[in-house]
Amino acid sequence: MNNSQLINQDSGNFEYYTPIELVNAAREVMGSIDLDPASSETANKQIKATRFYSEDGLNKPWFGNIWMNHPFSRVNNQLWIKHLIEWYERGFGHQACCITFAATSEKWFRPLLNYPQCFIHGRTNYYLPDGTKKKGVTKGSVVTYLGDNTEKFKEVFSELGTVK
Repeated sequence: MNNSQLINQDSGNFEYYTPIELVNAAREVMGSIDLDPASSETANKQIKATRFYSEDGLNKPWFGNIWMNHPFSRVNNQLWIKHLIEWYERGFGHQACCITFAATSEKWFRPLLNYPQCFIHGRTNYYLPDGTKKKGVTKGSVVTYLGDNTEKFKEVFSELGTVK
């Protein structure tokens, strides 16, 4: 398998943490992070969500302002993105910021194109549990925003990438 195919693969390791500048930008746009539905105790030291789920986040209640860096795999990508969009469109929450790979050719990614997005400049090197950066990222990342504060999203995230 070549590197371009890794976008849909499950390495078995879901402990890849988002760089703090992206989390801080999301917090600035939304005002708070109330829930991280796909997290861990270690990751939440940076995210600082009021509540986080480390297991079974798709089957627990979602609420408030959400930050989501879901576990990536061929199956998970579809499940998490579908759940996020349904949650938002049914009016169950306020706002959400979701970071994914910028996989515009993938079926699971297409529904996100209906929302404001920031295509992060350069590759996003996620952090490992030991605090080191994971090198060799094969795709760019994008943060998708679901909410009514689109002008603030554009203002804040335009410093980190190209907003559409």
